[in-house]
Amino acid sequence: MKEYTVQLSDKGTIAVDDTILVKDAQSAAGSRIMEGFKPLFSAEAVTRLEDKGYVISGKTQVGEFGLDLVGEFSYYAEKEEVLKGAAAQLVSKGAVKAALGVDMTGATRRAAALSNVDFLKPSYGTVSRYGVISCAASGEQLGVYGGNVEAVKEVMDVIAGHDEKDGTSLKDASYDYDTKLPVAGKKVCIAKELMEKADEETCKKVDAFANKLRENGVVVEEVSCDMFDIANTTWQILMTAETCNNVSRYDGVKFGHRAAEYKNIDELYVNTRTEGFNFLTKSVILYGSDVLSKNRYDDCYGKALKVRRVIADKFEELMKNYDAILTPVCSKTEYKAYDISEAFETVFKESVFTAVANLIGIPALVSGGVQLMGKYFSESVLLSLAGSTERVGE
Repeated sequence: MKEYTVQLSDKGTIAVDDTILVKDAQSAAGSRIMEGFKPLFSAEAVTRLEDKGYVISGKTQVGEFGLDLVGEFSYYAEKEEVLKGAAAQLVSKGAVKAALGVDMTGATRRAAALSNVDFLKPSYGTVSRYGVISCAASGEQLGVYGGNVEAVKEVMDVIAGHDEKDGTSLKDASYDYDTKLPVAGKKVCIAKELMEKADEETCKKVDAFANKLRENGVVVEEVSCDMFDIANTTWQILMTAETCNNVSRYDGVKFGHRAAEYKNIDELYVNTRTEGFNFLTKSVILYGSDVLSKNRYDDCYGKALKVRRVIADKFEELMKNYDAILTPVCSKTEYKAYDISEAFETVFKESVFTAVANLIGIPALVSGGVQLMGKYFSESVLLSLAGSTERVGE
């Protein structure tokens, strides 16, 4: 597997996915339409790491604009029979200490689960999105892969905190993360509806993780909650609408790929985008255009914004009784190669496990192949719960 699109240093300890800018290194978001684009500045998270002495190893493969399952439809990647995320694989093999990834459709969390590494998507606004090739600004969030919770914490301590260059950045100058809070007496619920959507092997992973929590005094019980399908549909509407709007800037005029044949400006736009976007991105653009259209705006996009608030309230009500929700991250423990014509539906179905965290901005941590989601700013609780399972037997 070719993990890097651009390798920058053999001594690097932090990998960065291709949707995060690194100064003077091609940053193409896995898309042909941005081929050759080299930014004049680095993302804020990259700058903060470099200022602390960390070295960036390179840019890793990511599916075009992060829209696929785990990065399988990058324009620059080799075709693989078994699908695995590039950044997660580097961390899994010990090639780097940690990696940065942008979570928009749950691809980073799925990749972490399949490679058995940790990934934290923090609370929305706690890590600067400045320097991210943005598609769905209201729900995408830069997060961290690590071999364990300690590695995740180390990087989060550096990159989290207010950034005046990011209009969505929250005001706190820094955030303190802890991996060793007492967990005895904490309450975790398992989402019944999501367990029913996963295969037997995946459910066994969730059950095994739950048993480790119980060994550490955590109360774990199953609950029924009907918000996940609704949250997935809602995020699909908002994500495609925002992506449709954001990728309209790529037209072959200013940078990136430009069609060789065109007779006028309209043909330049059409031919460049036809050649530059893959089938999945085009599908997202068409869906997004539809929900933003005059006849559908109120019924689709406008209603989705209202449902987002309903889901946030529903989640808050559930979390009055629990400290975290334990769920699968994927429906299965391995993805096989599939045709891109099936990608839109495939990603939508798998996103049911991850969409709620993007929709309402809550933190989500993948560890041991499963997912913990919690209240806003409860990263330390999630890290400590996962840490208690990682330390079992030490």
